[in-house]
Amino acid sequence: MIRLALTGSIGMGKSTVAAMFRSRGVPVFDADAAVRALQGSGGALVPAVEERFPGTTRDGAVDRDALAAAVLGKPGELAALEALVHPAVKAARERFIADHAGEPVLLFDIPLLFETDGAKAFDRVIVASAPADVQRQRVLGRPGMTDAKLAAILARQMPDSEKRARADVVIDTGASLAETERQVDAILAGLDSGKGA
Repeated sequence: MIRLALTGSIGMGKSTVAAMFRSRGVPVFDADAAVRALQGSGGALVPAVEERFPGTTRDGAVDRDALAAAVLGKPGELAALEALVHPAVKAARERFIADHAGEPVLLFDIPLLFETDGAKAFDRVIVASAPADVQRQRVLGRPGMTDAKLAAILARQMPDSEKRARADVVIDTGASLAETERQVDAILAGLDSGKGA
């Protein structure tokens, strides 16, 4: 089994790339989706989040806006949240691996892969990247996003240039979808031929 990690900063097209792998039959573990499940209605993390961050849950689920307000720009509080979330996500990832033990390739979509020193758990690291102006346009087009929110998010993330330098392969998502698909197909063809990503 080859374990591929996919990462990239906000607005770099990572979710689009993950969907392309999924459409080609590669099982995808989405770390953000795992967090949403853990913090959603009846999620395993809800009681612990409420205990550590009182008032950030509602109707048996984490209120993501309230939680964001409690931790954004507060490194100590963010670290406390990560100490709850990261072990739970790791356990979910291990269950995913066990559930797909017979698959030749698995893809792990992990936004903060390098920031959490997680790259060593994978055989190859793929970074989705696009020019900074494309990234900014994509992110500011999202509902509720502001320049201040984008700046706070980017402050938590390793610079794109450093991610690209650490990657085994970079997928440029700044061009057409067809070009991005071509790059995904090239990676999978390389794995099939034994040449690697």
